[in-house]
Amino acid sequence: MSETTRRYAAALFGAAGHDAKAVRAAADALMQNKTLWNALQGATVSLTEKKQLIAGAAELDGQDALKAFLGLMAEADAMAELPAVLAEYSRLALAAEGGVECKVTCARQPDEATQEAIRQAVCKLRGAKNAVLDIEIDPSILGGFVLDVEGVTYDRSVKGRLDRLARGMREAPDSGDMSQLADQMRAAIAEKNDDVDAVETGRIIEVGDGIVNVSGLRHAVYGELVEFENGTSGIVLDLRRDRVGIILLGSQEGLSEGGICRRTGRPADVPVGDALIGRTVNVLGQPIDGLGAIETTERYPIEHEASGVISREPVNQPMQTGILAIDAMVPIGRGQRELIIGDRQTGKTAIAVDAILNQKGQDMICIYVAIGQKESTVARLRETFKQYGAMAYTIIVSATAAEGAPMQYIAPYAGAAMGEYFMAHGKDVLIVYDDLSKHAVAYRTLSLLLRRSPGREAYPGDVFYLHSRLLERACRLTKEYGGGSMTALPIVETQAGDVSAYIPTNVISITDGQIYLETGLFHSGQRPAVNVGLSVSRVGGAAQTRAIKKTAGTLRIDLARYRELEVFTQFSSDLDPETRKALDHGKRMMALLRQPRCTPMAVSRQAVILYIATNGLLADVPVEEVNAFANAFVDLLEREQPALIAEIDETGALSGTATEQIRTTLDGYKKQVSAQWKA
Repeated sequence: MSETTRRYAAALFGAAGHDAKAVRAAADALMQNKTLWNALQGATVSLTEKKQLIAGAAELDGQDALKAFLGLMAEADAMAELPAVLAEYSRLALAAEGGVECKVTCARQPDEATQEAIRQAVCKLRGAKNAVLDIEIDPSILGGFVLDVEGVTYDRSVKGRLDRLARGMREAPDSGDMSQLADQMRAAIAEKNDDVDAVETGRIIEVGDGIVNVSGLRHAVYGELVEFENGTSGIVLDLRRDRVGIILLGSQEGLSEGGICRRTGRPADVPVGDALIGRTVNVLGQPIDGLGAIETTERYPIEHEASGVISREPVNQPMQTGILAIDAMVPIGRGQRELIIGDRQTGKTAIAVDAILNQKGQDMICIYVAIGQKESTVARLRETFKQYGAMAYTIIVSATAAEGAPMQYIAPYAGAAMGEYFMAHGKDVLIVYDDLSKHAVAYRTLSLLLRRSPGREAYPGDVFYLHSRLLERACRLTKEYGGGSMTALPIVETQAGDVSAYIPTNVISITDGQIYLETGLFHSGQRPAVNVGLSVSRVGGAAQTRAIKKTAGTLRIDLARYRELEVFTQFSSDLDPETRKALDHGKRMMALLRQPRCTPMAVSRQAVILYIATNGLLADVPVEEVNAFANAFVDLLEREQPALIAEIDETGALSGTATEQIRTTLDGYKKQVSAQWKA
C-alpha cells in the first residue's frame, strides 16, 4: 500500500464517518456500473464532465461526503486507486469499532461453526470485539488452515507441518544415527494440535536491482534476516511507515509482485570458527574455493555493537608489518586502526599483503576482505598467500565486482564478525578492508535505490556511521573479555592525491592514523612510496619495540629535512658542505627504505639496518650500493652471529654489547667490499 492510498483512505474516513457499509455499498455500486466507471477513469472525459457524472449518479444518492471525495480524486486523476482506498477505508472503520480483519486460507469451505470458532479465537488473540473473515480456498495446503491477521501468519495447515518437518531435517546435524533421526521425526509428528507456527509476513510490492520493497512486516527490525518463497534471504535495511526496504542476498529470479516475505526473528549472521582458516568464502561464509564444505557450529551476527570502553585494553603490543619504512616511522599496534590511503596503483594492497605475509609464526589470524575487486585479482592474491605459506592462517572474504551492491556492502561486516570470534577467544587478528571507497559506493547505490535523500556527492547522510560502526569493532580486549585483539588496515583510494575528499576525510577522522602513499614517489622508484610528512600513527608508538624506537629516533626528521632541501636546492648548484652532507644522508636513507614486494623484514634485520644508517656508519658507502650493502651485511650477521640476531628478536632491544659487535663486524665487512666500490 502506498502512502498516497493511505492518505486518501484517512481523508475518506474523516469525511464519511464510521458508516463504512453504506459508503462501500455506494462505491461498489458505482464501480459495477461499467459505463459510468469507465467514463470516470477515461482520459478523454474532461474534469467538468466527470464531476457532473459524479453529482448525477443515482448510486451515490445520500452520500454527499463520498461525492465530494470522488471529485477530489477526479481532480488528482487518481480514480484508479479507488479500490485500494476503499479497502484501507474499510479496515480503518473496522478498527475504529474494535474489530479486526483477517484472511483465512482453507483446503475446503469451512462450515459456520468453524468460522465462528475462528472469529472467537481471533478476537481473543487480538483483543478485538469482532472479526471479519476473508475466506480463500487453496487445496494445496492439504488440510487445516492458514490465518493471516494484520500481517502475522498462523500456519496450522498440513502443508505447513510438512514444510517445518523438512526444514528441521535439513538443519539437523548429519550424525548418521538412525535412532536419532527417528526421534526427530517422532517429535515432529507428535506436534501438539494447539501449537501454532506464527510468522509475520509481508507482500512484495516492488523488486529490482537487488532491492525488494515489502508491505507489512510492521515489527521488522533493522538488520533482521528475512526469507522469500524462492529460498533467497534478505536483510532489512530501510524501515518506513508503509513499506520495508530489503537487500537481497541471492538471486531475485522467481520473485515478483505479490510474493510472500517472512520474518525470521534473528539478525543476519555468518558462520565462524577455525574451519574457515585457509579458505576463500563469500560474504555469507559459503566456500568458493572448490575445497568442499566448511563444517562450523557457531554463527556471529554481521552487525554487532562495538566493544565498550570498559572492555578495551590500551594498545601496547606491536603489530609488525615487516616493512622498514612503516615499522620505523608509522608503527602499528595490535588493536589499532591504521588507514592505508593513496591514489590508484600506488602499492596500497602490496603493503597489506606484506603485512599478512609477515604474520607467519606470529600467532596471528589474518582476514583479507576483497570489496569490488576483480575475480582474477582475488585469485592472484590467494596464490601469493599459498606460495608464501600465509593461507595457513588467513581467511579471504570475497565480494567481487561481478556481485551486486548488497554483497559488497555486507562484506566488511561479515569479515569483522569472523574476526570477532577469534578475538573473543583470546587470539590476535589482522583484518584488511580492500577497499572502503568501493564499499561506500556500494552503500550509496543501495541508498539511492531505496530512495533515501542524497547528500554530499550523492552519499546518504549516514555514510560516516557506515564506517565508524565498522572500524570501531577493531580493538584490544581485556583478559576478562577474552584478551584478544583485532587490528584493522582499511584501504581508501584517493583521486589525484585529494585526501580532503568526502570519504577519505571521514575515514581519516575515524582511524588512529594513516599511511599515505604518494604517486610521485612511486613513479620515481621509491617503493613503498610512503610520504613521511602526511603519514602518522597516533597510538602505535606506544607499542613500538625498543630497538626500532631507539634506532629510528631521528629518521623522520632527517627525511623531512631531506625532502625540504631537495626542493630548495633544485634552484641552486652552489651548496655549502653541511647542506651537501644532509642531502647525501637523506639519499642513503631513502635508498635503505626501498623494499621489494613479499620480502618482509624481521625485527632484528630492521634494527641492525636502522642502527648503522642513523649513526652515520654508511656515509662512506656509495648511494647506489647502500641498500644491497646493508642487506648483505645483515645476511652476514645472521650466518656468523646467530646468537646476536636471536637476542635482538627475543628482547626487542639493542644492548651495548650488541652495538659493539655490529660496529666491529661492519668495519671488517667494509674492508672486504671496499675494493669493489673503488673498482
